[in-house]
Amino acid sequence: MAKTTTTAPEFRAEAKFQRVSPQKAKLVLDLIKGKPVGQAINIVAFTNKRIAPVIEKTLRSAVQNAQYLADERGLDVDVDKLYVKTAVANDGPRMKRIRPAPMGRAFRYQRRIAHIVITIAEKNAAEVKAAAAPAPAAETTTKPAAKKTAAKKVPAKKAAAKKTAAKKTAPKKKAAAK
Repeated sequence: MAKTTTTAPEFRAEAKFQRVSPQKAKLVLDLIKGKPVGQAINIVAFTNKRIAPVIEKTLRSAVQNAQYLADERGLDVDVDKLYVKTAVANDGPRMKRIRPAPMGRAFRYQRRIAHIVITIAEKNAAEVKAAAAPAPAAETTTKPAAKKTAAKKVPAKKAAAKKTAAKKTAPKKKAAAK
C-alpha cells in the first residue's frame, strides 16, 4: 500500500519587478527564512535596508493570502503557527544603461531587477516533534572522532646538494686510481 502523507498547505506572495539587485534583497530574505511570521515581520520592520519595507509588505500579503484561502477553502489555519518556509529573490529583466566615459566613449552597465517570492506554511505539532526527536537520538549513536596522528615530516630533497656531493666524490676516485 502506498503511504499518503498530508502536507500543510503553503501560501505565497510575490513582489515582481522590484528595483533592487537580487543579491541585496537576499541579504534581508536570509534573515527571515525559517522564522515564525510574527518574528519575521518584526525583524524586517527594524532592518535598515531600502528593500525591507517591500519585503515586509510581501510578507503581510502572504499572511493575508493564508487567511483568505483558509476561509474560502474551509481550512483550519492558525496564523500563530505560520512560518516562513521559503524566501527567494529571483532575477528579473535587466535594464541596459550607458555611462559616459573619458575621451567620448561610453561604458555599458546593467540595472538589475528582482522578483521576490515568499512562501509561508503552517508548522504542525507533528512536524515540530519529528524535527526535535531525531536530534537527541543522533547524538547518542555518533562515535567519537578518531584522533589524527601527525604526519612524519620528510626533509626536502636538494638536487643541488647531491650534484656537489657527486662532484666531490669523483675527484677522490680519480686520485685513488692514480
